[in-house]
Formats: sequence, C-alpha cells, structure tokens
Amino acid sequence: MTKSMGIIGYPLGHTLSPVFQQAALDHLGIDATFTAWPTPPEDLEDTIASWRDERFLAGCVTLPHKQAVMSLVDDVDETARLIGAVNWVVNRNGKLTGYNTDSPGFLRALRHKAGFDPAGKTAVLFGAGGAARAIVHGLRTGGVSKITIANRTISRARQLASDLSDGKFRPGATGLDRDELSNVVPYADLLVNATSMGMAGGEADSQSPVTAELVSADSLAYDAVYAPPMTPFLKEVERAGGSTAGGQSMLIYQGVEGFELATGSDAPVDVMFQAVADATRGS
Repeated sequence: MTKSMGIIGYPLGHTLSPVFQQAALDHLGIDATFTAWPTPPEDLEDTIASWRDERFLAGCVTLPHKQAVMSLVDDVDETARLIGAVNWVVNRNGKLTGYNTDSPGFLRALRHKAGFDPAGKTAVLFGAGGAARAIVHGLRTGGVSKITIANRTISRARQLASDLSDGKFRPGATGLDRDELSNVVPYADLLVNATSMGMAGGEADSQSPVTAELVSADSLAYDAVYAPPMTPFLKEVERAGGSTAGGQSMLIYQGVEGFELATGSDAPVDVMFQAVADATRGS
C-alpha cells in the first residue's frame, strides 16, 4: 500500500519540499509519495482530519497554518509548545502529533553546513516572528552565551526574549536603528536574519537589516531567507569581510528532521541536498 506525505500552506507557491523529500523516499525504497497541497484556512480542519488515514505518514505545515494546526492535533511536543508553532504533523495509528523541526533544523544547518558551533558565542537575531522564535530556541539549545533580538517593533522583540528566557539564558532586545545596532552588531560572532527583508518578490526585497559598516569581519551571517541565494543582507556581510550562509540548508535540515520522524529511518542527507542543487541549478 503506497503511503502518503505532503506539505500544506496557502498560498503554497513554489516549494522545494517535494523535490528533496521524494528523492529521499525513492533512495530508501520507501513506497510513498510526497505532494504539495495548497490549503486555504477554511479547508485546514478537514485536511488535518484526513491525515488520520492509515495510508498517511506525515505532513509538513507552512504559513499561515503553523499556529492554527496546534489545536487540531492530539499532542504537541515540548519544542513546538515552547516555540508556539507546529511545522510537522506525524500520524501514528490515527493519533496526530505536532512537532517543530525548524529549531533543530537551524542548529544542524549552522553546525554542518556553515561550520559554526554556537556554544559560548554571541549572536544578534533580526526579526521577532515565527522563524525568529524557532531560531532563538535553536540557539538556546546550542548553548549560545548571549543573544540580542533586534526588531523594528521593539515590544515584539521584548516579548520573544521574555517567552524564551530560561535560567541564565536571558535574550536582550533592541530596535533596528543604526545607533541601537551599533551597540551589539560589531561584537557579534553570529548574525541571523529572520525577517522578510531581501526575500525575492517581497515588499522589502532590496533591503538588509544591517549595513557593512557595523559588521565585524570575524562574524558569520546566516539568512533564513533562501530565495535569492545571495540576499542583500549576505552581500553587506561579505562586503565587510564576514562569512555567509543561506537559508536553503535550514529548509532542507528541517525536512531531514521531519523525514526521520515520519519514517523512522535515517534521512539520506546528501541525496536531499543534491536533489535541491539539481532542481535549482541555473536559477
């Protein structure tokens, strides 16, 4: 019996998930298909209910459903509960469990693709939305020593800092004004963009949250935006002499984590990365 997996969101647009997930399933000889299902909010409840079918393995959940889906599953794991969002739902004998793999996916991307271990390091994160919450959680798990959340609306940065504070882990919060950023950005080992600035087709596709003059040549910049591969933010950091890494690795590694939850098998990571490289070559 062929099993089913897929991704839901609305509008879903172009998604790379079916490309690398199907490649992984085929490589391991798992009889399953991975499909993209554009799902408007009014169809979400019925869609999730259909995931209890014995043929369904798991589904990836993207915008705008990551919060709404939490009330439609039977259980939510600890990481997803802390972050306040679910991006994978796994079916086990008709019982649905929600997970958040963005946090461990980011950490794996940082360590394995960017070659950066956040333990004991200082970080500045731009943004305070859903992606930012997962990234702060990932950096907390990875042992970062200090993190400042920089956001245009500082109250949102403060709220995120408060939500994910734990013991000695006490994120700071600041705005995006140059004077405010000058107090933290030049001293950071890691800079992470979790805003939509620089995203192809977005309202701020030519913008960066920071300019080269503030950036240390010793820092690494990671952009959660993966289209285009070289964003304005990464260009600014390169101009300063820093190292850069694009968000495609986070996308794939969150999918790696989800694949392993869904199948119980070790994901063929190299196969997944190669499938994306082949699909995006020349774009």
